[in-house]
Amino acid sequence: MAIDEGVLAVVWQPGSSRALEISDSGGKLCVEPTSSALSIRISDGRDINQTVFNKTVGQVTYQLPYSESPETGLYLKGDSRSVANQSGSLISQVSIQNGAEHPELLLRYRPAVSHAVLGIEGGRPVNSVRVYVVNMNSSETIALHGRVPLKISCCSTRITTTTYTVSYSVASLTITSFLEESSGQVAIPISSTEVGAVINFDIVEADIKIERCLR
Repeated sequence: MAIDEGVLAVVWQPGSSRALEISDSGGKLCVEPTSSALSIRISDGRDINQTVFNKTVGQVTYQLPYSESPETGLYLKGDSRSVANQSGSLISQVSIQNGAEHPELLLRYRPAVSHAVLGIEGGRPVNSVRVYVVNMNSSETIALHGRVPLKISCCSTRITTTTYTVSYSVASLTITSFLEESSGQVAIPISSTEVGAVINFDIVEADIKIERCLR
């Protein structure tokens, strides 16, 4: 999907933008900024148990024409997991779904997780855990047939940091993602000692705006 290529070209680069045009393939393009509710929870199995993100992040659909009879549920890019681990899985999810009237291509972005150990502080290893979120909820609401010129921009990148200092040994931090009807989790190994661990937890959120490009 051309919009996915445009988003990936600008994401994490505040101030960057790309213009493109969706060709007329007989379907209907819908940009839905208030769709796709994303909730993220973290837990270490003891004291840390918190919802750290709860917003709608937007989605894009392209309603396919009547002549198409695709296999619904098929993922053309990515897979059904609602969170990507640090092994480099794709954040894009492009799938064929049953729409209200016709089958449609659905584009969403799932969060991705990274982890690093930064050193020692007071005898506790300092762990950096980051969750990257692509948020399209500032986009223009669009529902159009035919050729549609678009502008895709990365308006900003925000980092929200919460530090957890624990006085017990932690084996892992479980990150659970709920993206609309799907959920999944990854367990991030945490470096700790008998005196505990420090976990710097970051939500890195890219604000992506999709709008009509009036020429």
